[in-house]
Amino acid sequence: MSRTILVTGGAGFIGSNFVLQRVAAGDRILNLDKLTYAGNPGNLAALKDNPGYVFVHGGIEDEALLTRLFAQHKPDAVVNFAAESHVDRSIVSPEEFITTNVVGTFRLLHAALAYYRGLDAAAQARFRIHHVSTDEVYGSLGPDDAAFTESKAYEPNSPYSASKASSDHLVRAYQHTYGMPTLTTNCSNNYGPYQFPEKLIPLVILNALNGRPLPIYGDGMNVRDWLYVGDHCDAIALVLEKGVVGETYNIGGDSEMANLDVVRTICSIMDELHPAGAPHTQLITYVKDRPGHDRRYAVDTARIKRELGWRPRESFASGIRRTVEWYLGNPAWVAEVTSGEYRKWISTNYETRG
Repeated sequence: MSRTILVTGGAGFIGSNFVLQRVAAGDRILNLDKLTYAGNPGNLAALKDNPGYVFVHGGIEDEALLTRLFAQHKPDAVVNFAAESHVDRSIVSPEEFITTNVVGTFRLLHAALAYYRGLDAAAQARFRIHHVSTDEVYGSLGPDDAAFTESKAYEPNSPYSASKASSDHLVRAYQHTYGMPTLTTNCSNNYGPYQFPEKLIPLVILNALNGRPLPIYGDGMNVRDWLYVGDHCDAIALVLEKGVVGETYNIGGDSEMANLDVVRTICSIMDELHPAGAPHTQLITYVKDRPGHDRRYAVDTARIKRELGWRPRESFASGIRRTVEWYLGNPAWVAEVTSGEYRKWISTNYETRG
C-alpha cells in the first residue's frame, strides 16, 4: 500500500538513495533537507516534476516548519536521515553536530509527538518514526571481540558518535515515556552512488582517477564492516514495514575489511578500468592518524536476519565494483560536488597532516 513518508535529510547520500527507491516503489515522499555541503539536489534530479515527490528546503531543528509540514502533508511515517555524519568534521566543528543531531532530533520528535496525538486510532496504528543511526555509538572493538549486538552498551568516542548516541537515547525516551511508535537502526559503514567524496571510498576513487595521493590514516589497519547503500535502504524499508515498535535493529554488510585492504581493492579495479601506466597502489600515502580513531567496528546482524528475513544482496567485491563504475560513469555529478568547499576541506584535513 502506498504511504506518504516524510524523509529528513533526503538529499544526502543514504537519504537520496532511499528516496529514489521508495518513489520507484510507489510511495509519496516529502523530502526535508537543509542542503548543507553534503546535501545535493542533483542526486534527485530524476524526480523533477514527479508528482510523488515534494522537496522542502529546511532543517529538523526548525520545529515550526516541521509542525506545518505534518499538518499539511499528514505523513504515515517519518524516516530521519538528517545528521552531520563525518567524524573528522565533528573533531573540527563539534557544535554543528550537537545542533543537528541532538537538538534537531529532539525537535523532530517533539513535533511528531504533537502530530501523532492528533491522529485517529487507525492512523496512530499505522504511524511510525524511524531513526537512522550508526554502529559508532557502540565504541571500538578489539581484533578478537564479538561483533556489536543491539544490547551492547553505548561507548561513543568522537563528538559525532556522542551526538548520535544522544539522539538514539532521545528516540528511546520518547517511545518509553510518551508511547511514540519509534524504530531505530544502527548501520555499519555505507558506500555506493552519490556519497560525498570526503569519505574513504569515493575519496580514493576520485584521487586515483586524477593521479593524486591516496591518504590512509595511521597504519591503515582500522577495520570496518562495509554495507552497500542499496542493501541498507532495503533494510530500512523492511524495518519500517515489519519492525517491532520500540526496538533496535543492526544493519551490516557482513564485510569486515581493513582500510588498507579497501584501498588496495579499489586500486586493483582502477588498474583494470582506468589504467594509469603504473599500479594505482603507488599513490598510497600514509598520513597522521585521526585523534581517537576507533580500531574496529563490526555489527551482529543476526536479529534482522532472524526476525525480518533481511540479508545483504551485495558482497563487498560486487558492491565496490558497482561503486567504482558509478563514479567513473558520472563525471558531471563528480565535477559538481568537488567544488571549492570540498577542495578546502581536503586541504585542511589531509594535506596539512603530513
